[in-house]
Amino acid sequence: MFGVNLFLWTAAYTDSEAHLIPMVKELGFDCVEIPLDLLDAISVEKTKALLEENGLAVTGCAVVGERRDLVSDSAEIRKEALAYFTRCLQMLSAWGGTVLCGPCYSAVGKLTGEPRTAEEWKRAVAGLKELAKVAEDCNVKIAVEPLNRFETYFLNTAEDAVRLVEEVGSPYVGIHLDTFHMNIEEKSLYQAIKVAGKHLFHVHTCENDRGTPGEGHVEWDEVFQALREINYRGALVIESFVPGVKEIARAASIWRPLAPSSEYIAQKGLEFLKKHWNP
Repeated sequence: MFGVNLFLWTAAYTDSEAHLIPMVKELGFDCVEIPLDLLDAISVEKTKALLEENGLAVTGCAVVGERRDLVSDSAEIRKEALAYFTRCLQMLSAWGGTVLCGPCYSAVGKLTGEPRTAEEWKRAVAGLKELAKVAEDCNVKIAVEPLNRFETYFLNTAEDAVRLVEEVGSPYVGIHLDTFHMNIEEKSLYQAIKVAGKHLFHVHTCENDRGTPGEGHVEWDEVFQALREINYRGALVIESFVPGVKEIARAASIWRPLAPSSEYIAQKGLEFLKKHWNP
């Protein structure tokens, strides 16, 4: 299953961006990944109807800001985070979605200047255990994404992600790997995927410069080989960004065009993935 994240066109999905869903279908994808940020501006029924009309599978991408931080020192913020992730899972369940992905633990861009603490780790495990019950009720899996060191201090590698999900101990909590972040943090993309193994629920396919898959130096042969060896059957989703979507470009440090257009990244990336991935 091949998908694309709507961050390629918008900083926040709302009813005003619902027209992007049929466009994703026209581009040849069979899955759309919806960034879940402004939840009150999303009509569940409108989006559900568009997904059904276009025959698209759906995954959700958590947008984790400072008030959605499961490892925060503030009990109030942790409570807000649990409420946000719960709403995301319920929304995806209503759409027939399969996975909520992203850094479902700490705010993106939060850097303390120190390594994570044992207390923060305990908070992440406790929060994810609570969310695992919601995920099971919703029949939607949570896929926790390690990010590179410049975006989080809390979880950077597949090895640590395995430790985290195994401590949570739920079949509804697994791992989301992104080739961009892996290219920075892992010594071997092949080994990282093998380490994730049965826990790997979701994959973002992105080039080393965060551009079009297949047009950089990511070792794609070893990525696909490892995915085959672990019998991966989840989605491969293109997640990239363009300078025109200014809020996301600033957050992801996109200061120059990575490709001629968003559509170029989507189309050329999909052609590359379809050529090389046929499990």
